[in-house]
Amino acid sequence: MNPVARLRSSSRTPFLQVVKTAVAVVAAVLLCRLVIDGPFPTFAAIAALLVVQPSITQSFVKGLERSAGVVLGVVLATGFHLLLGDGVLVVLLVIVLAILIAWALRLTPTSATQVGISGMLVLTAGVVTPNYSADRVLETVIGALVALVVNALIVPPVLLEPAHLAVARLARDTAVAFERIAIGLTEGWDHDRWDEALVTARALRQQHAKTEASLAAARESLTMNPRGGRHRRVLDRDVAVTDHLRVLVTRVTGMTRAIRDNTAPDLRADPVVHGIATEVARIGADVRALSARVESTRLEPGAGAGGSSDELGASEVTEPALTAPLTVVRPNTRHWVLIGALLEDIRRVREELLGEDD
Repeated sequence: MNPVARLRSSSRTPFLQVVKTAVAVVAAVLLCRLVIDGPFPTFAAIAALLVVQPSITQSFVKGLERSAGVVLGVVLATGFHLLLGDGVLVVLLVIVLAILIAWALRLTPTSATQVGISGMLVLTAGVVTPNYSADRVLETVIGALVALVVNALIVPPVLLEPAHLAVARLARDTAVAFERIAIGLTEGWDHDRWDEALVTARALRQQHAKTEASLAAARESLTMNPRGGRHRRVLDRDVAVTDHLRVLVTRVTGMTRAIRDNTAPDLRADPVVHGIATEVARIGADVRALSARVESTRLEPGAGAGGSSDELGASEVTEPALTAPLTVVRPNTRHWVLIGALLEDIRRVREELLGEDD
């Protein structure tokens, strides 16, 4: 890969966040000029730049990390300036000690970096006095607080929509995987076709992991967010659906692998296999209906705390399309293990769709 290409992100930062960052920097600098009589408030501008994050929780954490790093760096630099002066060797010594102290205290990367940077800036900025050091700490606190307030008041970010759509997409793709099994059993696919189906089914695990990551980001965006109250119920239901889908993804992957490993030309001729294909197709229809219910729930800005009236939990499906369990009159002497395994998987999927205890 071209090293220069690594300088660019795969996606743009939302323009609203860019605007909020600019507002936070300007407001922090102007407020510091009113409160503190001194040079340009560099520490306030840096804090505002760093603290505006995609979520309020992240902004709060960044503010704490930034403030802690600045306090340690300023105290360290002031102490060594009073003892040894502000020569080049003193600056290097402070930077090295800042790195070691951050390592010993197990500080986060943001705080650890800030200790050394703050110490270096204090020693190279000019005359260092206790008042000067206190002003730099105050600048940082003002910059962090202003950024946090700006991020909270100017359309605080809610990352629920991407997670909500990811859940609906995962349910839809899981339904397609079940339908693929039904089609393959009906048409009598060969080993190569089942091998392709297994690769696609296994990809659902990674998709499920990405969906959970999106839900975690959505939950974080609602924490400390004044707009979060009316969205939490929808998020909780999406989490419940995703938990059900975890089981379904495991089942559909296992069923696809079992057929891939044990398929044979005469498998299609067994009448029980036709019944299994029908039941699996009905499973796909149930999961597809679940996806449609998730997708139809829109996140309206004016929605109340209850959110949509649609119920999305898999346990809330009143009657799945699945019929009563199949009856095997005479086990297939060659494929009875595969047929038995598929019947057990169908039973477990049915229980999951109904929300019954295993």
